[in-house]
Amino acid sequence: MKQRSAIKTDLFADEHHRKKIDSLGDPLAEIESHIDFAALAAEVDRVAPRPVSPQGGRPPYPTETMVRILVLKRLYNLSDEQMEYQLLDRMSYRRFCGLANAVNVPDRTTVWTFENRIGEAGAKALFDGVSAQLLQKGFIARGGQIIDATLVPAPKQHNSRGEKELIEQGAMPADWKPAKRRQKDTDATWTKKHGKSYFGYKLSINVDKKYKIIRRIETDTASTHDSQHFDNVFDTSNTSRDVYADRGYPSDEREAWLKENGFRNQIQRKGQRNKPLSECQQRRNKRIAKTRARVEHVFGAIEQMGGKLLRTIGQARANFAMTMMAACYNLKRLVHFQAAGIEAF
Repeated sequence: MKQRSAIKTDLFADEHHRKKIDSLGDPLAEIESHIDFAALAAEVDRVAPRPVSPQGGRPPYPTETMVRILVLKRLYNLSDEQMEYQLLDRMSYRRFCGLANAVNVPDRTTVWTFENRIGEAGAKALFDGVSAQLLQKGFIARGGQIIDATLVPAPKQHNSRGEKELIEQGAMPADWKPAKRRQKDTDATWTKKHGKSYFGYKLSINVDKKYKIIRRIETDTASTHDSQHFDNVFDTSNTSRDVYADRGYPSDEREAWLKENGFRNQIQRKGQRNKPLSECQQRRNKRIAKTRARVEHVFGAIEQMGGKLLRTIGQARANFAMTMMAACYNLKRLVHFQAAGIEAF
């Protein structure tokens, strides 16, 4: 007697699976319903126009398809190789990228080439495009601004003392072959935080207190002090005059500038040698910390998108990756507001 099995075969099994995914709730379908990817693609094409070959050849994939792939890659922290595999393997990924019925999908080289073509300008266009869609929905910067920075680690480089000295001088060891040079990140720097050493880059952000949306960003190497980015990420459009930051940002000049321009200084005080903080200053720091901690939620959300570790070599590609981190965080924030029915006010 033939043994019975719960497995049923059907020529239309893919369609049944697609309907099941929809009934369970496809998070990518939710993203697609709330984000105007055509507008984002238009912004990318504006700063990095599609190449046109006079000799013909295979046309490039649509910019919108590639933008959607970049979003997936960042949301789930996938490498180019993993992205190619997932596009072949996952129906929901292909459907999200408009490739459900496509015989061919972009391979790892295509993804890598597109990223290099649009570069930092393209990533910034995506960040600005998502920000514009947030503003169109009424989510303007409210409640005050919070400024902070996070370290973004990169693969550690194992160089000799002599090689490090040459790199610091802007030179390259003569015995490094071209293949080895391509794998050496000579832009990333070391820094220490809480007694622990880090190698990589730094992402500084400005977040509004009301919606926890990233309003402005600045990227740099890890050794750059947080306070050097304060002016570049300062947002004059916030409806509140409160400015929050931790103990790495205070200075007499900054305090005087804030006061002169009508902003309320909510930057934590820092004790000095032989001059500890008074009880009043400590209470002030504690009060500010309750609000300033909201920026840590943003960094935590970025960490949940597969982590912050970079897979790239060099500052240009690191800047691209960090800008995409901020853009995809804001994208997810907008989807959350729309799906939860949260209206701007």
